Order: sequence, then C-alpha cells, then structure tokens
Amino acid sequence: MKIAVIGGGAAGFFAAIHASKKGNFVTIFEKSPKLLSKVKVSGGGRCNVTHRPLEISKLVKNYPRGEKFLKKVFRYFKSEETMDWFESRSVPLKIEEDGRVFPVSDDSQSIIDALLTEANKLGINIKSSTGIREIHQGGTGFKLVSDKEVFLADILIIAGGGHPKLDGYSFMKHLKHQIVPPIPSLFTFNTPQEPIRKLMGISLPNAHVKIEGTKLNYKGPLLITHWGVSGPAVLKLSAFGAAWLQEHHYEARAIINWNSDYQEQNYLDHLYSYSTSHPHRKVFNYPLFEIPGRLWEHLCEQSDIDVTQTFNGMNKKQFNKLVQNLFCHILKVNGKTTFKEEFVTAGGIALNEVNPETMESIIHPNLYFAGEILNIDGITGGFNFQAAWSTGFLAGKSSVKSNL
Repeated sequence: MKIAVIGGGAAGFFAAIHASKKGNFVTIFEKSPKLLSKVKVSGGGRCNVTHRPLEISKLVKNYPRGEKFLKKVFRYFKSEETMDWFESRSVPLKIEEDGRVFPVSDDSQSIIDALLTEANKLGINIKSSTGIREIHQGGTGFKLVSDKEVFLADILIIAGGGHPKLDGYSFMKHLKHQIVPPIPSLFTFNTPQEPIRKLMGISLPNAHVKIEGTKLNYKGPLLITHWGVSGPAVLKLSAFGAAWLQEHHYEARAIINWNSDYQEQNYLDHLYSYSTSHPHRKVFNYPLFEIPGRLWEHLCEQSDIDVTQTFNGMNKKQFNKLVQNLFCHILKVNGKTTFKEEFVTAGGIALNEVNPETMESIIHPNLYFAGEILNIDGITGGFNFQAAWSTGFLAGKSSVKSNL
C-alpha cells in the first residue's frame, strides 16, 4: 500500500513511522526545504518534548480547544509513551521542576536525529521542497498534485500543521472538510500606553492575571517586557482567551495580582503589621511580598507615596491605593505580539468530522489527520508536541489497520 503523509513536522514524522509497518511504502511530503523545523527551534532550541505524566483527566485541561477529543486520543498514547519511545531510542529525557520534559542534551537535534534515524531505518521516502497544491479523491485512492508532478496514494495522512490564515488550507478544498477559521493563540499582551514597560526584564514567579469582565484568568510566572507583559501566565491566558480577545480586537483590561499567595486582606493586614513594627523605615527602600525592588518603587509611585515617606507616615488612602496596586493592578491591553517561536493557531479541521479513536475522516475513508492541522491547541509546557505525538501515532497505527 502507498501511504502519503503531508507534513514533515513532529506529527507527520510520527505518523509516517507508525504507518510504515507491514511493508507499506510511506512517503513524507514537506513543502519547505527544512524538516522538523518547529522541533528545531522549540523551547529555545532545547525542544520541550512533552509534559510530565499526568492523569488523562488532568492532561486534557491544558488544551483550550480539543479537550473532549483528546480524552479519547490519549487513551492510546500519552506522555509516558512519548518518553518511553524516545528513551528507548537513546534519547535520555529529564523532567524540570515546572513539569516540562527536555532531552538531557538540552539540544533539539537529539529529538530530530532520533526521528530521522527511525525514518531512515524504516525506509520512509522523504520529499522536501515538495508542497502539495491540490488533493483529489478518486475511487479508493488519492491524487496529490504538486508543482513538480502528480503522486498517487492509497492512504493519505494530512499533518500539515496550523496556518495563520484560512487560505493556508486551500490545498484541501476538494475534500469538503469544514475548516474552523484560524485565530492566534499563545501571544503576549501589548500595553503601549502603560509606564510599566520601562521595567522590562522584571519577572514575578507567581502572579495572577485576569481579563476584566470575563472569567478568564491564569496563575504563573509573569515577565515585564519592553512591549508589555508576557511569561507563562499571560501566554496561557491568551490561549484560553484567544476567541474572546480576537473578537474584542485585542483591546482589554488585564487585572494583575503580583503575588497570588496574597489576597486583598492579606496585603492590608501585612502592611499594617509591618508599619507598626518598622514605623520609621522608608516605604521605597523596603519592598514587601517578594516584589522586585524596581516594581515596588513603581507601585509606590502609582500609589502617590513619596520617596521620603515612612511606613507610619502613610495615610489610609495611600495604604488602600498601594494594596489596590498590589492586588488588582490594571493594565490597558492594546494589541498582541506572537511569542517567539511558539507560534500556535487555534482553528483547523473541525473535530466533529474526525474519529478520535482512529484519526480517520468520517467523510473520506482512508484519509487521516494529525497534529495542528486539527482544531486542537495546547498551552505552553510541551502540550502541543504531546498532541502531535499522540495524534500522529494513532493516525499511523490506524492507517496500517485499515489495509490489513
């Protein structure tokens, strides 16, 4: 059987590898000259392969889109299997404190080499710089049209990744699958009108960020940048709020609690206690609540506290204003910035047209999907790669079963 795989990324390679059993002739078609390019640059070049093993019910909570679908997919292949697969191919892995999994080498090339070695061992044919322009189904097979020539396949696996615009899916137009229009996911919040940008480089380990007027919120590390705020808390919030933020043209008010270990009354009680114990200390010189010094000074300025003012010299209005700036500091968001190489889109093939037990199209027999071409996306932390490995595995395995 001739099996064609469109896409030379993580999902495409994993699907091809698992489809190449039983003597099938498998070909990967990649439109760019580079293979596994996203694997190469992910995690700052280290490749965040997956996330530490979690129960499926907890694992799927990290996917703003695709949670119910992946609950079935992960029964067949999840984080444990991913780690076993790479480690059994001489790629030792390590779990970092935040749950992210990387190769011990801290080099994404280790992951790429393992995939390329396996593909070579299995005799998978790889055609780079070969983009598929059109797909036609005829009888029981598929005709793939590129700029160079026409290819025929008995079975087709599409793992072409996500696209920022709807026309990126035009090569599939003859298959009549519904495409959920793509929108950005995983981006930083631009705050061009906010003076906090002058504090770029400051990070907070445990902030809480909420979008005013919604239930959207997230806790985690936060980073102040020259364009606004970023870090895992903001990126994850952007993923879950992708549709709302796009609908509101990326204009919103972000409410930040700089240290989520404290609530409003905790801040107030601690401030009063400290001012009683150290009444003559200057407020500017003694940051509290594990707030970095430069940020503490900024919050004091925003609270109308003078540089010479002591703790016992603050009036009630200043106390309350400082607590307000610590607990619910409001930043006006106006725009977004794609987060480095972690470009992810929400949107793609509608999940109700794909069987989550096999990854096969419910419209066309012998057509399978894997990876970000589907309307699935995860937050940062290795979750997008895990979805790629899992859907790729299932699509590849199922394509073998379909021709037994």
